[in-house]
Amino acid sequence: MKQNTKAAEQYWRRNLQIIFSYLIIWFGVSFGCGIVFVDELNHFNMFGFKLGYWFANQGSILVFCLLTIGYAVRMSRLDSEFDVHE
Repeated sequence: MKQNTKAAEQYWRRNLQIIFSYLIIWFGVSFGCGIVFVDELNHFNMFGFKLGYWFANQGSILVFCLLTIGYAVRMSRLDSEFDVHE
């Protein structure tokens, strides 16, 4: 029972590390590229739009979708590692 509890704690610690790392990336892209660095990014164009504008409207959503897929893949690996997969 003690071993099982330790494995569960390790699983949730790794799960939270994954979640927080992905949240930091998403915050950096959505807040940093869409608000803080928008003036510097607007010197470049992407698909005919200023890059800062593009990140504020499309880029952060695209990054969120990619992070969601990445999270699912990483959690699948973590579940297999700790033998809690479905």
